[in-house]
Amino acid sequence: MRVSEGQVIVTVPEQADAGKGENVFFNPVQELNRDLTVATLRAYQEREGRASSYLDATAASGVRGVRAAADGWETTLCDIDEEAVALCERNLERNGVAGAVRHEDASVLMHTDTFDVVDVDPFGTPMPFADAAVKGTRNLLCVTATDTAPLCGAHFESGVRTYSTVPRNTEYHAEMGLRVLLSAMVRTAARYDIAARPVLSHATRHYARTYLEFDRGAKVANDCIDDLGHVYHCQECLWRDHERGLLADAPDECPECGQHLQTAGPIWLGRTCDPAFVRSVAEYVTDDMGTAETARELLATLATELDTPTHYDQHRLCKRWGRGADAMDEFLGTLRDAGFAATRTHFGGTTFKSDADVAQMRAAVEA
Repeated sequence: MRVSEGQVIVTVPEQADAGKGENVFFNPVQELNRDLTVATLRAYQEREGRASSYLDATAASGVRGVRAAADGWETTLCDIDEEAVALCERNLERNGVAGAVRHEDASVLMHTDTFDVVDVDPFGTPMPFADAAVKGTRNLLCVTATDTAPLCGAHFESGVRTYSTVPRNTEYHAEMGLRVLLSAMVRTAARYDIAARPVLSHATRHYARTYLEFDRGAKVANDCIDDLGHVYHCQECLWRDHERGLLADAPDECPECGQHLQTAGPIWLGRTCDPAFVRSVAEYVTDDMGTAETARELLATLATELDTPTHYDQHRLCKRWGRGADAMDEFLGTLRDAGFAATRTHFGGTTFKSDADVAQMRAAVEA
């Protein structure tokens, strides 16, 4: 089956085969992910003019790597599957673009060769590739995780085992998953005296995606570790708080309602995006991208999201308060009029961030 994305046309497996154990997997739902990757690569070349080499580490059909090659990157596509390698070669040739295709284990390649930009987009968790990916990246590491249930705590034991942290399944589960992924990647990079700072991150549908810019040195790596910490969450009244540090020191009970608190962490508590970089990425979203409108809307929201480590769902709060939900813009306006910061988030249409706590929000909307 032929698929057109951006400037390229590639051959991918028939969708009827996608769930039958085929080795070469193509996910049409990830087109937004791939469109944003192309725009991010363009923006990053403006940010770091020396960046020129790009590795599609788990290439499958090669659509991501072919699109990078069509944009002028010195591209390497890697896959351990022989069928995938043959498909990558055909797709490069079909589009008349140059690229190296490697038939080997991506972790072996990343331990032996280094690339300016490395992209790890496997099926499921990226953690088996994490150490090799850090070693093989000079400037920018792009990572996708599709195992959202372990990430957000819905599959608790798997999340603890895979990401070496305690995830919790809350109403902000998508953000929990994103910050669990960031925590694991930051800790992996720090072992090699590398600071991995997210310049763009989002949780969309059933995956989390982040772009981590590297800086080297023990001090900057330590600074990154300082942005790890814990979230304390009350399932009864939805109060929550957070504190930095690798040792949790949770209150004995919820200060609002006296109920038991859940602790999640260590998770990433710092910024998940660089707003200036996010705005520059938006400038490189082009109309030939199939998800251009969605991508621009997502980036516009990311650029203005309040820098807090959790978000709220307005409908769930109002249900707890026993009142109907106002229109979202009116609700946020009420919080701002009361002196608090409040913004929409990309996690859902009724989600928002605010520096007000739950009690302050209720007092503002019921005043």
